[in-house]
Amino acid sequence: MSLSVLLRHQFPSVQIAIEFEVPTPGVTVLFGPSGAGKSTIISAAAGLLRPDKCRIVIDGQALADTASGVWLPPERRRMGLVFQDARLFPHMSVATNLRFGLRRAAPGPVQFDEVVELLGIGALLSRRPHTLSGGERQRVAIGRALLAQPHLLLMDEPLASLDSARKAEIMPYLTRLKTALRLPVLYVTHSLDEVAELADSLVLIDAGRVIGCGPLPEIAARADLPLAQRDDAGAVLLCRVTEHDPARQLSRLEGGGVTLWLPLLDTPIGAERRIRIPAREVILAGKVPESISVHNVVPGEVRRIADDARGHSVLVEIALADGSLISRVTPDAIVKLALSAGAPVLALIKSTSIEVLGA
Repeated sequence: MSLSVLLRHQFPSVQIAIEFEVPTPGVTVLFGPSGAGKSTIISAAAGLLRPDKCRIVIDGQALADTASGVWLPPERRRMGLVFQDARLFPHMSVATNLRFGLRRAAPGPVQFDEVVELLGIGALLSRRPHTLSGGERQRVAIGRALLAQPHLLLMDEPLASLDSARKAEIMPYLTRLKTALRLPVLYVTHSLDEVAELADSLVLIDAGRVIGCGPLPEIAARADLPLAQRDDAGAVLLCRVTEHDPARQLSRLEGGGVTLWLPLLDTPIGAERRIRIPAREVILAGKVPESISVHNVVPGEVRRIADDARGHSVLVEIALADGSLISRVTPDAIVKLALSAGAPVLALIKSTSIEVLGA
């Protein structure tokens, strides 16, 4: 099961030459600077743009294939669309806006009551859009798109128009939907926080080209990709809670083939959590230090070393048993530890520097 996209199109300012394949279901985030081609992919998948050359196949069904003359019109593609602005019908109640999606769709697995509960909009059903907050309007827009029984949900920067408080309000609902409905989703964003919390697969796009594509934990920690150059660069690991130690005020998580201790979590044993480890918080060592406060000393191997574009630091990508870390250190540290590709290294990580996403 996969989503395959091949797209060639000439715009006056940029030539688009996109190609990638990602597994489904799951959230695939398209990430890159403005004008890179992200929204062009959304438009082509929805059938709103007919590119010069295009092949889009989801789970074996071709939505478009210019080589063989296949071009399904938008109404036959079963796409759910969510944009920056909610685009709700102002004269309709929330309930009527939601049922508009149902009326235009063939019967499917997504039920009205289920969507209302997942999105927490039961108390809003009788209200009109102008009485809702920005976050509430977007939750209703997402609900309407889901009730159209989509084969693919297309979300073009759905949180871009919201302030930080409204984003924080809606993110838990997006996480719940991703887990509960298991739909394939193409999601465009400029926010690395949204990438870290939602993405299963990550497609990095720049100037109309794919420069990186793969599972989020793999791409987020690539020292040779633009994400690593950001001040907020960091690795993402998919973990499971395995132990709580109230006496030490610590919880143990396992993921990426390693064990990590974090400040005590109010989370059941066995629960899955995503964690993010900022590159600036990962200290490197050649041997285990004595009498140190750091709880996490993680063995790994240097996969690659890349210069920071600003010239003041170096990025070290560290291969774990089943994952990756990234560390930002000085060039002097590379010399001091004699680091090179393939060399063993220890990553020292404070428990308090590990971010639990969606907590």
